[in-house]
Amino acid sequence: MAKLLILGAGGHGKVVSEIAQLMKQWEEIAFLDDREDISEVLGIPIVGKLADLLALRSEYEYAFVAIGSNTARLKWTEKLSHHDFKIPTLIHPSSTVSAKSFIEEGTVIMAGAVINPDTKIGRSCIINTASTIDHDCILQEGVHTSPGVHLGGTVKVGKRTWICIGATIINNINIGCDSVIAAGAVVTKDVLSNVLVAGVPAVIKE
Repeated sequence: MAKLLILGAGGHGKVVSEIAQLMKQWEEIAFLDDREDISEVLGIPIVGKLADLLALRSEYEYAFVAIGSNTARLKWTEKLSHHDFKIPTLIHPSSTVSAKSFIEEGTVIMAGAVINPDTKIGRSCIINTASTIDHDCILQEGVHTSPGVHLGGTVKVGKRTWICIGATIINNINIGCDSVIAAGAVVTKDVLSNVLVAGVPAVIKE
């Protein structure tokens, strides 16, 4: 069994590390984190800072980015790929993921999430606790769904978009890149790129 290095030991890193432990595919798990005041999180050691990544390449075959920022997560995942780390997909054992779905590397599927058939989830996405992604959805790279998000069938979500806690998106909606869907919003119409929408039904907020 190989070793896994997790970049980022904050709240998101805690969840990611627990999922990795539950998957039982790595003999050793360690963090990289830039904070000076901690040496371990949940009993998992912090073995260096993010800048130490390449120095640890010979020791760790696998690495995973557990950084909440969509842009930063994609940047670091690209760096891992460039330096030939193996980047896993992490899936909580209590989630339900269709064998007919496609999930790219660097994505994490958290507890209680449901991914239905013919859904495509891109690189370095976060599918958070109890989120549901229905059939034939497409989530491009770096998308983040917060806990309790629900996507109807045939929804398309652009790169780096953040869908906040408890939001709902009805069937056949297209959402652009780098947008934010506010907590509790109900999206009933297509959403442009680089906007914030909120409310029931959701509308653009300045």
